[in-house]
Amino acid sequence: MNAQSLPMIRFINHLGETVQQLPSWADNETLVTFYRDMVLSRTYDNKAVALQRTGKLGTYPSHLGAEAFGIGIGHALHASDVLIPYYRDMPAMWVRGIPMEKNLQYWGGDERGSDFSPAEGIECHDLPFCVPIATQCTHAVGVAAALKMEGRHKAALVTCGDGATSKGDFLEAINCAGAWNVPLVFVINNNQWAISVPRALQCAADFLSEKAKGAGIRGMTVDGNDAVAVHDCVLAALDKARKGKGPTLIEAVSYRLSDHTTADDASRYRSEEELNRAWQYEPIQRLKTYLININAWSEEQEQAWLQECKHMVESAVENYTNLVPQAPESAFDYLYESAPTELNAQRDEFIHKVMRMQGGHHG
Repeated sequence: MNAQSLPMIRFINHLGETVQQLPSWADNETLVTFYRDMVLSRTYDNKAVALQRTGKLGTYPSHLGAEAFGIGIGHALHASDVLIPYYRDMPAMWVRGIPMEKNLQYWGGDERGSDFSPAEGIECHDLPFCVPIATQCTHAVGVAAALKMEGRHKAALVTCGDGATSKGDFLEAINCAGAWNVPLVFVINNNQWAISVPRALQCAADFLSEKAKGAGIRGMTVDGNDAVAVHDCVLAALDKARKGKGPTLIEAVSYRLSDHTTADDASRYRSEEELNRAWQYEPIQRLKTYLININAWSEEQEQAWLQECKHMVESAVENYTNLVPQAPESAFDYLYESAPTELNAQRDEFIHKVMRMQGGHHG
């Protein structure tokens, strides 16, 4: 069954037409901002894939097709809220004030890419990427529980893919969130493929949001290719959480237009016909069509913005490539808060080996 044929919350369809009255917050200026951020996210994504192909990044997970998901979420969060992301969340992190070069650092194997501190010019309390599947969901329950205990009117939001909902960590997290009534929003990026396993083999239910029932929390499904729908539902869920009215599970139905990562070849397990059909529903073109139809955007503005996006991405790449590499022994520095004696001994031994290899010079 085509996921887009299932009933879900939607404001703008794949033809760029409104199917119900837009929310009051969805004025032209706001939607143009969303669109610009989505185009920038895709420009960055294309460049990051190119960097990986030329050996300047490690394995990279594209967010192609998930732009409405990330931008809709990022703009809904307050600065004081906490985002607990999964590995395809660069768009949301960008909106949250985390520079693109941080993302490049992370996928380039530099631990400093996970440093979101005031010392790095970043004013947020968000967690760094989580690559293990669904473990970030349990972390999020802990973050939300801390916010509740502190008595602050703040919320946490955690994201995951559809494959993560089959993991025990996810199910335990939503159960615990419901039992503790913590200020937490779960948002699933149901992009139809958990690496090579299709959504239909993951769960027999029509909607992944139905898993919320067993946890006693509210669940809803939205069109993940509609930035308005994603943003509106996340806005409401966060407001509910901040008011102490409990967690929410949101399933955003999208489609992964890329390979799972740059180490994957999706053509081995999905058809070209399916991929071509999915492109008809992708998020950027639908919002562009809507904005052009209401005279809020033009092709002239489009070309000017594409040039600006290219400049911004190239600037981030230059910042990344100009970074002074970390010393090899820094690999030991992020394992423990206080390093045990035996680890310090191993670190010293490693430094001596490096110095011998470099002819006695080590800076």
